[in-house]
Amino acid sequence: MTDTVSVRAPQGPKNGHAIRVTSTTFPADGMIPAKVAFGGCGGQNVSPQLAWANAPEGTKSFALICFDPDAPTGSGFYHWVVANIPASVTSISENTVPPGAVQGSTDYGESKYGGPCPPTGDPPHRYHFTVYALDIPSIESAGPTMTGARLVFSMRGHLLAQGTLTGKYAR
Repeated sequence: MTDTVSVRAPQGPKNGHAIRVTSTTFPADGMIPAKVAFGGCGGQNVSPQLAWANAPEGTKSFALICFDPDAPTGSGFYHWVVANIPASVTSISENTVPPGAVQGSTDYGESKYGGPCPPTGDPPHRYHFTVYALDIPSIESAGPTMTGARLVFSMRGHLLAQGTLTGKYAR
């Protein structure tokens, strides 16, 4: 399997800065617990706790995308699309979204977190939770119909730094 996250990222960071993303819900490159999985796949659809550090000076907002490059779609699958996270926010509790943030439309067609749901029998899929530091306070076009691809496009030229936490899930 080829990791396609770098292909889908907006224009590279304006500096060499990297954000460090962690979670108390699952370890880096570890298995994601079943409670985080999509409801139709035996989970509770609970979004994971996430925290990030090392955002560069000049960060005015953050965006967050959860993406599965291993989905059998030919182009991956967006599981969570969040924009306009205030620059003062450096963590998200399980099953929450910060005030002021806007959730876009996932590939499930819903404007909320949609957990892992790989086909039964597939090897573990990778779920990339990527946090983007932006030099603008908000994405003006952000709203419940904004897709992951649209968010990536809207971040072009505004990316200061990014970091990814990857977890795996299989059924």
